[in-house]
Amino acid sequence: MIKGADVNINTPLGHQIGLTVFKPKSSNQKSIIISSATGVLQYYYSKFSVYFSELGYTVYTFDYSGIGKSNKNTSQLKSSIVDLKTWGENDQASVIDYAILQNTDHKLILITHSIGGQILAFNKNVSKIDTIITVASQSGYWKHWKGFERLKMITFWYVLIPVLTPLFGYFPAKKIGLFENLPKFMAYQWQRWGKHKDYILSEFKSDELQFKNFDRSMLALSFPNDEFASKSSVDWLANQFVNAKVDRQHIAPNDLNIDNVGHFGFFRKKFQDSLWNMINDWIINKV
Repeated sequence: MIKGADVNINTPLGHQIGLTVFKPKSSNQKSIIISSATGVLQYYYSKFSVYFSELGYTVYTFDYSGIGKSNKNTSQLKSSIVDLKTWGENDQASVIDYAILQNTDHKLILITHSIGGQILAFNKNVSKIDTIITVASQSGYWKHWKGFERLKMITFWYVLIPVLTPLFGYFPAKKIGLFENLPKFMAYQWQRWGKHKDYILSEFKSDELQFKNFDRSMLALSFPNDEFASKSSVDWLANQFVNAKVDRQHIAPNDLNIDNVGHFGFFRKKFQDSLWNMINDWIINKV
C-alpha cells in the first residue's frame, strides 16, 4: 500500500505548513490537493488519498496554520495571528504553488471539504487550478438551518466562540468534543461571518475576492442530513463562483444506493466503490 511522506514548506508569511504527499507508482499526470474542513486533521483524508494515489494521482494533504502538523504547541497557538483570510491567501495558495513546482506537467485538481471551499475567496492562485470539487463547502450563516440545527449554529456563533475563546486564548474545540483547537482570530472572523446573511461578503466586497477568477469546470456536492452544510448553504457558496461551469449535485442515499453521508462521510472508505468512483469518473471527463 502507498504511504504518505511528510514535507514541511515555508510560506510567504514565514510560518511552515505540514504536508503529506502520496506518490503513485505510475503517474497519470494529475495532482490532487485536499483542503480540509475546519479543525480536521489531514490524517482524516489519508484513506481517500491512498485510494486516488493507487489510481495514479499525486495527492497532497495539509494542515492549516495552527492545526496539526502546522502547529508546534499550545503556546504557539495562543500567539497565532492567522485568520481565515490567511488560510486561503497564504496556506492554501502556498500548497498550490508547491504542487505545481513539483509536477509542472500535471493537471491540478483541488478538492475542498467544508471551509476549504470558503477560503478560496482569498486564494490568488485559484486561476492555476484546472478543476475544483467542493464537498459540503458552504456559507455558515445560521438561517440556512432549521429547528434544532439552527439552534446549534446560533449557540456556536453567539455563545461558544465569544465566551470560550477569550478564556483560553484560542477556541478550545477539543475540550468540548468538536474538532481541533483553532487560532483565536480565525475563530472570531468565522463567528462574524456566521452571524451575517452575506457571510464572507459582510466583511469583503465581491470584487476583492477570488471566486470570480475561476472559470473552469467545478463540481459542488452536498448531502441530505448534513448538520453542518444544509443544501441552501452549499447553494450560496456555489453561486459565488459566477464564472465557473458549476455542476451542482445534491446526492441522496437512494441516488447511488449508499448509506447516509452527512458532513464527514464522503471521505470514509466505505464509499470508495460509489462516491469515490463517481469523483474519479467526473475528473476523467472534465480534466
